[in-house]
Amino acid sequence: MTDAAELRSLTGKLLADHPPADTDRTAFLKARFDAGLAWVHYPAGLGGLDAPRSLQAVVDAELSAAGAPDNDPRRIGIGLGMAAPTILRFGTREQKERFLRPLWVGEEVWCQLFSEPGAGSDLAALATRAVREDGSGDWIVNGQKVWTSSAHLARWAILIARTDPDLPKHEGISYFLCDMTDPGVEVRPLRQITGEAEFNEVFLTDVRIPDAHRLGAVGEGWKVARTTLMNERVSIGGARIPREGGMIGPIARTWRERPGLRTHDLHQRLVTLWVEAEVARLTGERLRQQLVAGQPGPEGSGMKLAFARLNQEISGLEVELLGDEGLLYSDWTMRRPELVDFTGRDAGYRYLRSKGNSIEGGTSEVLLNIVAERVLGLPSEPRNDKDVAWKDLSR
Repeated sequence: MTDAAELRSLTGKLLADHPPADTDRTAFLKARFDAGLAWVHYPAGLGGLDAPRSLQAVVDAELSAAGAPDNDPRRIGIGLGMAAPTILRFGTREQKERFLRPLWVGEEVWCQLFSEPGAGSDLAALATRAVREDGSGDWIVNGQKVWTSSAHLARWAILIARTDPDLPKHEGISYFLCDMTDPGVEVRPLRQITGEAEFNEVFLTDVRIPDAHRLGAVGEGWKVARTTLMNERVSIGGARIPREGGMIGPIARTWRERPGLRTHDLHQRLVTLWVEAEVARLTGERLRQQLVAGQPGPEGSGMKLAFARLNQEISGLEVELLGDEGLLYSDWTMRRPELVDFTGRDAGYRYLRSKGNSIEGGTSEVLLNIVAERVLGLPSEPRNDKDVAWKDLSR
């Protein structure tokens, strides 16, 4: 299925059989998935048609013009951008059939249980343990995870845990799909500088995970996790946005609508950042085209770096442009939002929220190393703990 005309025909049939105005939203999304029009590059039977990724835009345009509902991708971004491609690559047929449809439709929200209080930038140093129970073969998990977006909403989580402390840190990790409603899973809010608690800390106490919910082989969790992390950086830094989308949009509108705020110096700085934002946007388009033929590479780390730096510089300039008004903050109310919104609300929110962009999805310092070593081919940093058993590392 590689022809745009055939995809338009299939989309037209979907709309005829399930008119958006007369069809329940969830029912329409399920029908779209079953028709292979959810993500056309996925295999047939799993929401796709084995078609080129580039043809997804054909389907999306037809559905948008007809007023069809989408699956609210901002609400389920972790599932779409991180869990789904990892399950597709490493999951069993049973896992793919069980999880991909409710994930895409939005019936089941996902979160990511990776970072820990002692394993953030050095994620492979994680200490959460998964011990296999004799007899049942289930895994008993104990530990703490932190900075978990949407854990308060999630039904499922992608989880990495240490299954063999006698091996070096990268080798003794396994990857699991964790039911967030199971006994022993406790979610606590983490209030941020913005006043919101979109992040959480998650405590795992004797959580039982069946071996059927292990993704990939035992001890190969780091290999699986790298796929997740590369997709995460692409989804954060390489999201499709229109010209003047993202952080540059609000400050550009303010500049045009309020000429009294302008100065020559601010103009020069704004033009520079506008050009850089447009370069980043077009680079993101190129990256997405490269993904058509395969898996994401380390280029996503470069996009994530640019995303964080630009957001912080643009939001800082916006606060400066607004003067005293830029120091105002609309609402410090503690709430646990359903969406991770990098650009919402007012200038003060954008300024504060952007501070997290250089931490989440991989710190900028770690990503600089990835770009240096895997993109530019520079010598690797010395790693004295590479061949040392995790249990023997100083912590």
